[in-house]
Amino acid sequence: MISMLNNDIWNNENLICLLKVGGVVIMPTDTLYGIVGRVDNFSTVERIYTARKRSPEKPCIILIGNTEDLKKFNIEIPEKEIFSAKEPTSIILDCPEEKFTYLHRGTKTLAFRVPAQKDLQNLLKQTGPLVAPSANLEGLPPAQNIAEAKKYFGDAIDLYIDGGEIKSKASKVIRLHKNGSITMLRV
Repeated sequence: MISMLNNDIWNNENLICLLKVGGVVIMPTDTLYGIVGRVDNFSTVERIYTARKRSPEKPCIILIGNTEDLKKFNIEIPEKEIFSAKEPTSIILDCPEEKFTYLHRGTKTLAFRVPAQKDLQNLLKQTGPLVAPSANLEGLPPAQNIAEAKKYFGDAIDLYIDGGEIKSKASKVIRLHKNGSITMLRV
C-alpha cells in the first residue's frame, strides 16, 4: 500500500502505471473519492467488489474519457450530448453483451460518466475506462478523506491518492431508454 499527497492528482505517473497493470486505487474522482480500477481487467473488478463488500448483483459506475469509449462496450447512442450535463451525471445504457456480465452483473445495463475535468478525462484516455464506485464499504457513507478510506480498506488497496477533504455528493443517475426517453434515478 502506497499513500501519496498529490497536487497534480490525475497526472501522476505512478497512478497511471498502476492502473494500467491492474492495480486498485483510492483517488478523488469528479464527485467523491472512488475505489477505481480498469474495467477490462476481470480480477481488478472482482478485487474492488471484494474490498467494498459490494453486493455482487449491483453494477458499478464506469468513468470514460469521452463518448467514443462507449464503442468498447459495443454501445452506440445518437444522443451523445446527454453526457455534457452541467453537473456530474451518470447515464445508464443498455449493454446486453454476455462478455460484459462481470460488469453489468446480469442487469444488461451499465452506467457511464464523462467527467467534466479535462485532466481526469486525459487520465482516462491513458488508462482506459475505470470502474469507479465510491470509496466506502457497502451501506456506509463515502470516505471524505484518505484517513477514512484507509479505515475502510487498509492494505486491500495498492495506492491512495490524497486529494484533501471531499464533501461533494454522488453524481445524478439517469436511465436513457432505447426510445430516447429518460428516467431520473438519483438527483
